[in-house]
Amino acid sequence: MNYTLKFIAVSFIVAAFAMGGYLFSRARDGADAKPLPITASPPRPDFLLPDLAGLRHRASEWDGKVLLVNFWATWCPPCLREIPAFVELQKDYGARGLQIVGIALDNTDAVRKFVATHQMGYPVLVGDDAATETSQKYGDLEGALPFTAIVDRKGNIIYTHAGEISRERVEKVIGPLL
Repeated sequence: MNYTLKFIAVSFIVAAFAMGGYLFSRARDGADAKPLPITASPPRPDFLLPDLAGLRHRASEWDGKVLLVNFWATWCPPCLREIPAFVELQKDYGARGLQIVGIALDNTDAVRKFVATHQMGYPVLVGDDAATETSQKYGDLEGALPFTAIVDRKGNIIYTHAGEISRERVEKVIGPLL
């Protein structure tokens, strides 16, 4: 990591403490990551990204819901392993207020082909540079894929996870929020 990124990361953590935010989990490879509450969490950045039909969506469309934003790509094996669990989580918890949104850091044609053969059951947005910029705003300073951020009903990011995340981990985080 270069010095500029280290400075930004340290500044972010210091600002989180100063503003009363959460210290984010940076778990990888199935490690048991936990959000560390301070007092409040940073607000979720809005985004404007297209779906596969070209319609643009904002994060604010899902205000009032527990939002799980998953950054993924069709060429990323751990990303693809997570998707069946996300499909089931959306089915199991959608009526209770969970909304999963997949943001593919990939080209639209590859995502369209993947979605055509897999019934994802939640919105899939696409983008190259804009999606990458969005993942960074949600806390993915390392450019990890997959990367998951969980936002509470008030619109605050309360948990992030770099790398593959398990259904059990997601349930532990979203359970108190639903």
